[in-house]
Amino acid sequence: MALTYKKAGVDISNIKKSQAAIGKLIASTHKLQKKAKITHGFGHYAGIVEIPGGKLLATHTDGVGTKVVIANLMKKYNTIGIDCVAMNVNDIICIGATPISFVDYIAANKNDQPIFKKIVEGLVAGAKKSAMPIVGGETAIMPDVIEGKGFAFDLAGMVVGLASKKEIVLGNKIKTGDVIIGANSSGIHSNGYSLARKALLGKYSVKDKIKGVGVIGEALLKPTEIYVKPVLEMIQKCNVTGFAHITGGSFTKLLRLKNIGYEIDALPKLPPIMGLIQEQGVKPEEMYKTFNMGVGFCVIAPQNQANKIKSIFKKHRISSQEIGRITSKKGVIVNSTKIA
Repeated sequence: MALTYKKAGVDISNIKKSQAAIGKLIASTHKLQKKAKITHGFGHYAGIVEIPGGKLLATHTDGVGTKVVIANLMKKYNTIGIDCVAMNVNDIICIGATPISFVDYIAANKNDQPIFKKIVEGLVAGAKKSAMPIVGGETAIMPDVIEGKGFAFDLAGMVVGLASKKEIVLGNKIKTGDVIIGANSSGIHSNGYSLARKALLGKYSVKDKIKGVGVIGEALLKPTEIYVKPVLEMIQKCNVTGFAHITGGSFTKLLRLKNIGYEIDALPKLPPIMGLIQEQGVKPEEMYKTFNMGVGFCVIAPQNQANKIKSIFKKHRISSQEIGRITSKKGVIVNSTKIA
């Protein structure tokens, strides 16, 4: 029987229904503050408010999900903070905002100072790569809520960004014929771990070493790539029509930019850890809807901007390639498979 994200306990379609219901509720708060005008609310990569002086303030919050389980199994905590920063800053740059501050939230079943120190070392490493200060946070000890043998925890954060009106990129200017440039991921990043664990850990241990993959736990813990510096440079130097951080829902995420056609047919070589997951009975369609398939970030732009965009990624030591194009037929097609 084929493995799916739903069978692993994560039903994306139902989650989207819950998000839609939540969106209707939070929209009722959008006119409560007279000093800030909501210019873009729920549903994109960040919420945007216009503050006095005409600047746009963007906010976003995210966590690392069940990747924390792998950190616990490996007893390795010094990189999970990079993931937390990455999941936030990679989202907020999708609307053209520069990350300017960050706060974190660690919830744990007990106080373990050495582990907390390792987690924060990762947060600091991610913040430095993003050129963004961490200005505060919260550590909550909640043994009745966070359960698990030994040390158990959850990790999340919130980022604030600034942008001018001319820097905002929401995807509304995407046109048929634009190209999709994919920046390579560093691995699974921080999504799909419920399915990855279901697929792999019934057969393997995190300490098992597989040819081409290496130690499974180390491959699963590889930190999420941070795309802040090249993307901010593109905003200043290129004509870009859309940005997409490929996270939960994978390439279906593109539809949050504009309801148009996205055809992807030139993905990079599949990362070995994802190939190993697929070998355990996960169908290609499910892979395309769950994992980044080697592409952590997408830039959409007119064809004549492609070389400039790829050169900026290369300057920042990130590989990229044209992976597809925008079509008039609505939906997302990956390697001839319609996924949305």
